[in-house]
Amino acid sequence: MTLGRVTVAFGKVVAAFVSLVAFSLVATTTVAHADVSATGGRPPTRPGCECATPSIDRLQQWLASGEGTTVPATGSLLVRRGNGYAAKVAFLKAEWHVVVVWLGNKFEAQADLSGSSGFWMTYSATDDLYVQLRPASQWSGGDKWLTLVPSTGGKLVRKFFPLTPDKWTWLPELGKPAHSFASALSEARGLVFVGKTANKIEFRELKIDGYRPPCV
Repeated sequence: MTLGRVTVAFGKVVAAFVSLVAFSLVATTTVAHADVSATGGRPPTRPGCECATPSIDRLQQWLASGEGTTVPATGSLLVRRGNGYAAKVAFLKAEWHVVVVWLGNKFEAQADLSGSSGFWMTYSATDDLYVQLRPASQWSGGDKWLTLVPSTGGKLVRKFFPLTPDKWTWLPELGKPAHSFASALSEARGLVFVGKTANKIEFRELKIDGYRPPCV
């Protein structure tokens, strides 16, 4: 008799547990659908995550400028890669090619990188290229502070690029900057990648120490 009562009681506990799990699943599904609907069908953006539109480390604007023969010729370099994005571009001729990353995700924005130690970049390149630090007040022209982005032989590598004056220089062919490296850091509008040789380049990461790009 005692065993029968225990069996009945255990059955009631199991039934209650099953009902609770079913209710939780329904509630979770409803909340998930509500979150997606509230962001126009996109997963909601959370602090520290990527932006709601394509981005790499919250940098949304990876652009072919139309300078030099590139693929793509103009527009965004971002392409889908798994659950995220990569930026891909090909330089085709022995001429200067230019691709741009806007640090504030719009042209009018700028960032103060004076307190940054540098940036990590995961990339592949079949030949050497350079990255320029272009300030808002001296945006146009090739006469900018730059540093070498060495060829990886087409292999994916992760490399740290310090934002210290001794690691940045200029090229006589492009001209000597009229502004200081410190001023370029304080009003940085973009990182501009330039190269004068045929090259196949892919970017997977660009994390800047002490700076979190705003999604737009």
